[in-house]
This record gives sequence, C-alpha cells and structure tokens, in this order.
Amino acid sequence: MILDSARIQAVELISEAVFSGAARFKACAELEISVRTYQRWIVEGGVKSDGRPSANRPTPKNKLSSEERDHLLATVNSDEFKSLPPSQIVPALADKGVYIASESTYYRVLHEEKLQNARGRSQIKERKTPTTHCATGPNQVWCWDITWLPGPAKELHFYLYLILDIFSRKIVGWEIHDEESAENASRLINKTHLKEGVRDSPLVLHSDNGSPMKGSSMLETLHSLGVVSSFSRPRVSNDNAYA
Repeated sequence: MILDSARIQAVELISEAVFSGAARFKACAELEISVRTYQRWIVEGGVKSDGRPSANRPTPKNKLSSEERDHLLATVNSDEFKSLPPSQIVPALADKGVYIASESTYYRVLHEEKLQNARGRSQIKERKTPTTHCATGPNQVWCWDITWLPGPAKELHFYLYLILDIFSRKIVGWEIHDEESAENASRLINKTHLKEGVRDSPLVLHSDNGSPMKGSSMLETLHSLGVVSSFSRPRVSNDNAYA
C-alpha cells in the first residue's frame, strides 16, 4: 500500500519529467510503477487516495449467521461434546447426519470465544513464577554440576563433580571420577556439608535435571542433611548458569 504523500510526490515527479520532454512510460518505469497505475491515480483530475482501507467488502455467502454461531457454541459446550476437540466433534456429528460448520470454523470460533483450551474437563493453564533463591551470605545457596575433563588418550575422559557457593564463588567441594552417578554425588555433598559446617544452617542446593542430580541416593542424602533441592526449569539451559 502506497501512502497518499508518496502518491502525490510521484505524480509531481512524473508530471515534471513529462513537461521537460521525457516519455511518460519511462518516467513511470523510473519510479517502478506502470502507466496504468499512474492513470488510475489521476483519473478524476487530482491524486486519488487509496480506497482499500475504507472499501465496503461483501459478506461471504458461507459466513455463519448469529443463530448458526450460537448453535455451534451450544453444541461444543453440551455435555456430549464439551470435552472433545473439533477434530472429533465434526466426525461424530457427521455420523448422525448433522453438519454445522467445517472443522476449521469450529477452531476459529472457539479461538475467538477463548474456549479452545478451557472447555469440559480441561483447565485454564496457569503461568507459574519460576522459583528463585537469593543468597545474602556464604553457605546459603550452593550450585553444582558435572563436566567432562580430557583424559590421557583420545575418547578417554573423566568427570569433574564441582560444588560452588553462589555468594562467595568459593568452590566448596570437588572430586574427579571415571563415571557419572548419583552415588558419587551423594558422597561428595555429604563430605562437603560436613567440611563447611552448615548442619544448623538452611541450605539450598541447585542443579540441572540430570540423572545424577535426581537419583534416589542423592535425594535421600539431601533429605537426611536437611538440604533443600532446587532444579532448573525443563528446557531452560541457563538456569544453572552459576555452575
């Protein structure tokens, strides 16, 4: 869509070029418009504005009437169909010889009425605030992870278990093993917890969702030590960025 100000400027430039002796079609080509477009703009003497935004468009013949729309909404909210999607409602009605609208029309109407995800047994999704932890001093929130260390030969590596205090950035515990397991992690957290002397202080241990972090032995150790476990959100890779 060309703005009215741009149309007026284009007509003035073309008129000036024609008055100077240039061919109209060449002047129009310089502005990348056709001669027919230029003629349509000036057909009534002045520069005609774009009428598309204010055009009266005919109503589609297959548009649902208000009665048909109400009937569709009453059908999808009935006890028989309130827990079914349109992809199942339309075939079920077709088996009974009933046709109200197409499947895409069902989805469009439900979307406009905000009923697509909240009908029958379905519940409105709640946006939950991510759990956060604030450390105002050392040994309040620890963060840990496991990473690879290169070994002495190609395709040979070790696993570094590292626990970091997010307030002081102190490495409070670390070990190197040749395997990744929850048992190794539970032993490390037990020794680190004893070494740092935080038995009587509340402590949060944050990690990602790896199997060693959620292993039964690891969770049992945290429970026995009174440590609160915290995990990253699913599919959020930077939730454990401190470690």
